[in-house]
Amino acid sequence: MRKSIPNNPWYWVPPLYLTEGIPYVLIITVSVIMYKNLGVENSDIGLYTSFLYLPWVIKPFWSPLVDLYGTKRKWFLAMQLVLSLAFLGVGLSLPTNQFFVISLAFFWLASFASATNDIASDGFYLLALKEEQQSFFIGLRSTFYRVAMVTGQGLFVIFAGYLEVKYGDNTKAWSLTMVMIAALILVLTLVNFLVTPNVEKAKDYVKEESLTFWKVFESFFRKKEIWTALAFILFYRLGESQLVKMASPFLLDSREVGGLALSTSDVGLIYGTFGIIALSLGGIIGGIVISKDGLGKWMLPMILALNVPNFFYYVLAYFQPESAFYAGAVVVIEQLGYGFGFAAFMMYLIYVSEGPSKTSHYAIATGFMALGMMLPGMASGFIQEALGYPGFFVWIVIAAFPGILMVRYVKFPYEYGKKKG
Repeated sequence: MRKSIPNNPWYWVPPLYLTEGIPYVLIITVSVIMYKNLGVENSDIGLYTSFLYLPWVIKPFWSPLVDLYGTKRKWFLAMQLVLSLAFLGVGLSLPTNQFFVISLAFFWLASFASATNDIASDGFYLLALKEEQQSFFIGLRSTFYRVAMVTGQGLFVIFAGYLEVKYGDNTKAWSLTMVMIAALILVLTLVNFLVTPNVEKAKDYVKEESLTFWKVFESFFRKKEIWTALAFILFYRLGESQLVKMASPFLLDSREVGGLALSTSDVGLIYGTFGIIALSLGGIIGGIVISKDGLGKWMLPMILALNVPNFFYYVLAYFQPESAFYAGAVVVIEQLGYGFGFAAFMMYLIYVSEGPSKTSHYAIATGFMALGMMLPGMASGFIQEALGYPGFFVWIVIAAFPGILMVRYVKFPYEYGKKKG
């Protein structure tokens, strides 16, 4: 019966990438909002939620296992089931006395499952589609990943905020929200089981590249000027990596400690709807202009677009406006710039990964990208508590300078990414 299911990407690409995006945004972003509402200190939030990036940093080390043992389809179905159980564990642990430690343990489980799900889902996409189909459906794939972002940062947070008001109990609100999320992921897992085709043969999923993984890994570090490239990758988002951890606590914190005292639903609406729309629009524009002119013309403007809007967070912290409109405007501007600037970063990662082992090299490059988010993010809460919000946002602006200054030292073809003809 399974073999009779046609390989129709219109059926399976949307739910597969919805299931890939939702866990990531919950682990990396929504966990910050949840812990802030449950009374966890900023230093602990920054440290421990940033540490959840680690599985994405080290996933190149176990990605060959996905090739060597079992089909990609079996892997992503298994990981999605684990994700459902992990978020159920988070929800059930929140009413306990040791909720922070126990829920973090379940988030850790979800992080490893999510990173592995990414590997298997992307591998399945490459195996199940021909080259011309891959390029055609990349837009659909990206769209539903963005829908996952809106669902996670927007709808789930708004729903939790509604329950906070309804019950007057933040713990109960977030516990119910996480249990609901677990049920949703279980439903998505069932949908993926029913609509994804069996395109892999029992003996055909072991790749030659997997068998020579360590040689592939070594060849990455032998690339010309690779250490300059890796330094640039680590510094490109040095400011943004800290801002992303403290922006939501800043919006939620009371005015007495320097925050804007917005409600959970307000933050969900600002970041999860208007913010995601601006982020997507910025990314689309960034992709278009690089395709038109090449990466060389836009690298400096794009890294500036990613970092300069962060100054407006200092303006918010200094004046502490009471209207949520000003916070929303700053988030929209910052997310628009981030999406625009991130397009250059992703094109540079693709350039660094060029060569015979592009898939593995891209996994390594994105691992360093995740490391560049994890390490500064871990320190962000301590820095914020030491400097206060105004001082912290000044530091965020200063932290952008190393990446901006390195633009003149990184080398790549000026017209890289420009559409031929």
